[in-house]
Amino acid sequence: MPLSTPLTIQQLYDDNRESLQLGWFAGFPGGERLISGDATSAADQVGHLNLIHPGRIQIFGHQEIEYYKRLSSASRASQGAELVAGKPPAFIIAQGLETPEDIMTICDEKNIPLFSTPLPAAQVIDYLRVYLSKKLAQRITMHGVFMDVLGVGVLITGESGLGKSELGLELISRNHGLVADDAVEFARIAPHMIEGRCPPLLQNLLEVRGLGLLDIRTIFGETAVRRKMRLKLIVHLVRRTTLEENYERLPLAQSEEILGLPIRKVVIPVEAGRNLAVLLEAAVRNTILQLRGIDTLKDFILRQQKAMESDE
Repeated sequence: MPLSTPLTIQQLYDDNRESLQLGWFAGFPGGERLISGDATSAADQVGHLNLIHPGRIQIFGHQEIEYYKRLSSASRASQGAELVAGKPPAFIIAQGLETPEDIMTICDEKNIPLFSTPLPAAQVIDYLRVYLSKKLAQRITMHGVFMDVLGVGVLITGESGLGKSELGLELISRNHGLVADDAVEFARIAPHMIEGRCPPLLQNLLEVRGLGLLDIRTIFGETAVRRKMRLKLIVHLVRRTTLEENYERLPLAQSEEILGLPIRKVVIPVEAGRNLAVLLEAAVRNTILQLRGIDTLKDFILRQQKAMESDE
């Protein structure tokens, strides 16, 4: 099941305090306020002062502060009440500007965290939108070996005992890179993008039957491991009997849905004498061609149809 973990304002502050030079000046009990949503809604979670979207993190830049100062006391009170009713997670005063006293009072009374930063408002918004798109992304952990093969993120899956880790080791020896073995954390960080990483506990490690845990970075060097990759292809290993029962010899394009996104999938039978590393590399090269709009199987079908029509 994919997970979407709500983010607290306290965590947002801790993660970005140094990069955004944040100071926390009011609304201290509000650190447990939640930002909810997913990667696709990250752009709506933060923005310039806006009464139409009062539930987002409200950023006060130079123009917003000047506008607020021009308002009458009654208008300020009305807008303040409207903002509070929208339950904003936090306010951020940008450009090191002076915070209006009534905003400070509202934040303390309603426990709305108030941050200040010397950076421009637009820069803060852009930075936080990228941060939120990653933090709010749907996540799932899958079993398999995740590799960088020819610049393509490939997840090797299959039943236990089929040699997924051994195949990963052979690919590493052929100058490809390991991202994760056994457990792979995937996150949908954009509408058409799934990123895979290794859990910190398993970083750089590959378990091979008979050899135990191998530290790939230590054995093969820095270039043998990758911190993250975008998932583009799933290679599923099956036994020959399973293949004959469940799959066609020349299947049309297959895919598997991961976090709501269809990912290309190739099924490779495992049996003695087959060089799986060569087959997997060929599958990756073919995927690269398909991404460029070249589909060998469809071209063959068209060629066959033309041949049949010419024989009539």
